[in-house]
Amino acid sequence: MTNARKKTILAVDDDQKTRQLLKQYLEKQQYVVQLAHDGESFRAEFERYRDDLSLVILDVMLPDTDGFALCRMVRERSEVPIIMLTASSDDTERIVGLELGADDYIGKPYNPRELLARIKAIHRRSNPGDGNARRYMRFAGFCLDRLERTLKDANGEIVALTGMDFDLLRIFAEHAGEILDRSRLMEQTRGRDLGPADRSLDVQVSRLRQRLADDGKQPVLIKTVRNSGYVFSVEVVASHE
Repeated sequence: MTNARKKTILAVDDDQKTRQLLKQYLEKQQYVVQLAHDGESFRAEFERYRDDLSLVILDVMLPDTDGFALCRMVRERSEVPIIMLTASSDDTERIVGLELGADDYIGKPYNPRELLARIKAIHRRSNPGDGNARRYMRFAGFCLDRLERTLKDANGEIVALTGMDFDLLRIFAEHAGEILDRSRLMEQTRGRDLGPADRSLDVQVSRLRQRLADDGKQPVLIKTVRNSGYVFSVEVVASHE
C-alpha cells in the first residue's frame, strides 16, 4: 500500500514519548502520522497538510495554548474530524470540546486500541453509504446529500456541519417520525454505550439544532421526548436526484 492510499492524521501532544508511541502504533495500522508538540507547531503542520488530513487529534493541555483554541481554529478552516484527548475527569472539558466542534473525545491515559477503534469508527462514518440508498433527503427546505456528506439550506447555501453533526442528522432523517432513544443514538454515532452521567449526546443534539436554526426551547425539527429520547418530527422525502 502506498502513502497516497493511507489516511493522514495530525496529532498534537506536548509529551515526546507519548507522541512517538502514538506515531509508531498508528503507522503500524497503515496510517500516515504527522506530529506537533505545541500550538504553534500544530498550526504550521495543519496549514501544511490541511488538504490531506482525514483526522486531527488534539491534546487539551499544551504549553503555549490549549486544545480548545486549536479546535476552534480548525473548525474555522476545515470540517476534518477531531478527537480530543483530556486528562480531566470533569465532563465540562468534554462538553466544551463538543460545543466547539469536536467529533469525539477520549480520556488520558488511554488504551491505544480504544483510540484506534474511535479513529476507525469516525473514518467508517465518513465513507459514503450504500450505493443503492437514495442519495438526497429533503426536509423543511433543507437538502441532505448522503454521498457528498453536505447539507444545503433553502437558498442552496451549504450549512457548516462537522462529521458528527452530519451523522446524527442523517440518522434522524432516515428514521423520521421514530422515537430514538439516547443509547441507540450514542451507539450509532460514537460506537459506544452511553454512560449514566454522559451529556455528550445532548450537547451534540443542541449543536445540531443550532446548525438548523431549530429553536432549542421550542424545537420544530428535533423534538425531545421526555424520558425516551428524540424524534425528527418533519416529513423527509428521499430521492436519487
